[in-house]
Amino acid sequence: MCDRPHLYPPDANPQDLETFKQLLETLDLTITNLNCFTLFAVGNTWLPSWIEPDESRRRERIDHTLNCLDIAHFLGSPCISVPPGGPPVEMGRDASLKLFRQGLEQVIPKAENLGVTILIEPEPDLLIENSRQMSSFIKDFSSPNLGVNFDVGHFYCVNEAPEVALETLFDKIGHIHIEDIAPTRKHHHLIPGLGAIDYDAFFKRLRELNYNKDICLELYTYTEAPCEAGVKSIETLKPVMEKYGFPV
Repeated sequence: MCDRPHLYPPDANPQDLETFKQLLETLDLTITNLNCFTLFAVGNTWLPSWIEPDESRRRERIDHTLNCLDIAHFLGSPCISVPPGGPPVEMGRDASLKLFRQGLEQVIPKAENLGVTILIEPEPDLLIENSRQMSSFIKDFSSPNLGVNFDVGHFYCVNEAPEVALETLFDKIGHIHIEDIAPTRKHHHLIPGLGAIDYDAFFKRLRELNYNKDICLELYTYTEAPCEAGVKSIETLKPVMEKYGFPV
């Protein structure tokens, strides 16, 4: 996470980054994605956003994304994930989408130069929530360095079957977040197996589409017991992933 208390770009000096990079190599760990969504250092989970009325706050989001691209390139991460604008503000949807587009246009050239992909992550209650909105928005961009971070639970929260949303967005998906969601569809991440998502159907469709990129757990709701949450998740997901030929 490119934010406090993890790796907030302004807090990291070159020596910090070099030490971290060496540690990753020593431990034989690979970064699959840098989460550049939250900005607790200067705001909260969503703010400053791409669509704030205050231009200086929008600039903070843009500059943060540019800094994250530099760190991703240095650490060898193929992509960063960013919020989809919002929460919505008191302006028309078209105007909000225009601001989001203008912001992305200021960061895409650097992504292309560095070979890092910017992945927009649809989320409930934000400017872009579902696969239809995401598909409509991203089709206007020609850059191969702009795509989608597919969060399985987010689509379930907005009443989409994740395996169906996969088909709509598949060509643009660069990374996948996994968690479970309760039958109520409340946006609260659960350990896989504790909610209602049909992961057999999801991985079956993922195999049929020949997905070959990375998948990671996103269980920020288990900060008090991360290891336990990880182990339980693997126990649930490993059989179904192996069933459809995905390594764990």
